[in-house]
Amino acid sequence: MSQQGRSRMKPKKEKPEFDQHVVDLARVTRVTEGGKRMSFRACVVIGDRNGRVGYGVEKGPDVQIAVEKAVNQAKKNIIHVPIIKETLPHRVDAKYKAAKVMLKPAPKGSGVIAGSAIRVILEMAGVPNVSSKMLGKTSNKIANVKAVFAALESFGPKVSDAKRIKRVEHLQEEIVVKEDVIADIKTNKIF
Repeated sequence: MSQQGRSRMKPKKEKPEFDQHVVDLARVTRVTEGGKRMSFRACVVIGDRNGRVGYGVEKGPDVQIAVEKAVNQAKKNIIHVPIIKETLPHRVDAKYKAAKVMLKPAPKGSGVIAGSAIRVILEMAGVPNVSSKMLGKTSNKIANVKAVFAALESFGPKVSDAKRIKRVEHLQEEIVVKEDVIADIKTNKIF
C-alpha cells in the first residue's frame, strides 16, 4: 500500500455514550494569603437523548480540566426521565433556592418550548414535546439546572410510594393464601 493510501484510512471514532453540553463556564477567584488564585467553574449537562440525563458542577485550574471533572460528576448524578406518549407524565413545579420552574406536558408536534438551561436539559433527556416556564426571578443557570433536576426527580417513585407498593403486594399474598385455605376447606367438605 502506498503512503497516500495509509493517510486516507483514519480509524473511526467511537460515539460516546452521552452527549454533553456546557451550560455555564465562569472564571472564579479565591483570595488567599499570597494573593488571588484563579480557577474555572464549569456546569455540564450530559444525556443520551433517550431518557437519561445528569449534571455536574466542578472547578479546575484550566477550562478543559474543569469540564472533564464536571462530566465525571455528571455521570454519577444520572437520573431517568419517564417519557409517556412523547411527553412528560404530568405537570410539575419545583424550586431550588431562588429558582422556580414549571414543566408540563405538551401536545404531539409542539417540540421543546423552553429557554436557557431548561431547554438544554430537556433536549439531552430526549423529551420530544414539553412546555416549561422559569417562574423564579433568578437568571443563575446553575440554580435553574438544579431546579429542573428537582422537578424531573419528582417523577420517580418516592419512598412512601415504595412502602405502599410493598404493603399492597403483602396484602395480595395474604389474600391468595386465604383463598387457597378456603378452597381446601371446601374440597374437604369440613362444613
